[in-house]
Amino acid sequence: MIENRPGGGGNLALQAVARAPADGHTLLLIATPHAVNVTLYEKQAINVLRDIVPVASIDDDAFTMVVNPALPVRTVAEFVAHAKANPGKVNMGSSGSGNLSHLAGELFKMMTGTEMVHVPYRGAGPMVTDLVGGQVEFAPAALPTVQQYAANGALRIIGVTGPSRLSFAPDIPTMAEQGMPGYVIETWFAVVAPAKLPPADVKRIHDAFAAAFSSPEVREAMMKQGNSINVSTPEYAASFIKSEIEKFAKLVKKAGIEPQ
Repeated sequence: MIENRPGGGGNLALQAVARAPADGHTLLLIATPHAVNVTLYEKQAINVLRDIVPVASIDDDAFTMVVNPALPVRTVAEFVAHAKANPGKVNMGSSGSGNLSHLAGELFKMMTGTEMVHVPYRGAGPMVTDLVGGQVEFAPAALPTVQQYAANGALRIIGVTGPSRLSFAPDIPTMAEQGMPGYVIETWFAVVAPAKLPPADVKRIHDAFAAAFSSPEVREAMMKQGNSINVSTPEYAASFIKSEIEKFAKLVKKAGIEPQ
């Protein structure tokens, strides 16, 4: 059974799973925002590193840097030059203050020395709608949310934020290729369970996910949605989640985002 537990940026779902019986019947799909939340929310009932056990990270996808095609830019360098020539006049959309698209935009501004007006939205849908409409000119966004608009020319992708080009979109250069080495922002998903789940059960569940995602049909279907499947070991997932928490803690602080 799949049960959605919205609220608190994913914190309510995390609490429910951390407090559930460690019998292998309750799992949670967490994502990048859970690593951000550790810093963004001052008071949390659950400690991500203490109260859950990672089973596997299963997917990591780069963000894209997207502009309205009315802008006379086709590369990151051209956009940076445009933003510097128009300080404070370019609107940068995000799907919400403190979330991944906002942090990706703040990191971009810091690394390029550009000045833009942050326009937060309540979700990616409204942000993309206004990006297409020209109310905002630029936004970092997950590829699946903008892919169809880029395909029909309603939006223009000028770069991907992962360490390498996307296998299903190889024509889009990375940020590093365009003069921004070290700029890496990815959205990822991982499966976690209550912390006291026995190691044998962790391995059993991991192996089941690995087998399911090894299916060519599943991998092809996920790729069409812009997802890069890579099922990791539980050990790698644990170290990766820890490193992501540390990375975003530094970024939230540098960006001057006040914890909630």
